[in-house]
Amino acid sequence: MTTTEAQNKAFVLEAFDTLFNKRDYAGAERFWSPAYIQHSAHIAPGREGLFELVKTAPKELHYENALIVADGAYVMLHGRFSGIGQPVNWVVVDILRIENGKLAEHWDVIQDEATRESSKSGRPMFGEKFPA
Repeated sequence: MTTTEAQNKAFVLEAFDTLFNKRDYAGAERFWSPAYIQHSAHIAPGREGLFELVKTAPKELHYENALIVADGAYVMLHGRFSGIGQPVNWVVVDILRIENGKLAEHWDVIQDEATRESSKSGRPMFGEKFPA
């Protein structure tokens, strides 16, 4: 992994913590490009759509990361969103493209987190144990 890839990983983790956990919208503007391209079916277009989604989410919203991989300007996260106001957490793979020092583009795959009872594999989807 190059130094740039390590820096990109740290940048994306700081961006997610700033927006989703700290809800520091002014601070988050330094991470997300004003021309941000959103491919998610769950989020309105652009940086404004993402910020508005977080603003209207329950105050308990929390992001935690389990795995991060970088390949050049692309960073992929495997994480969990809890406190989303749904019966179960979401386990999400987020793919982000960085351009000119900002998050420029995003894709995601979202899945409800399996419980012990619903997991055919008998293994948790995130971390080492099933959610409580």
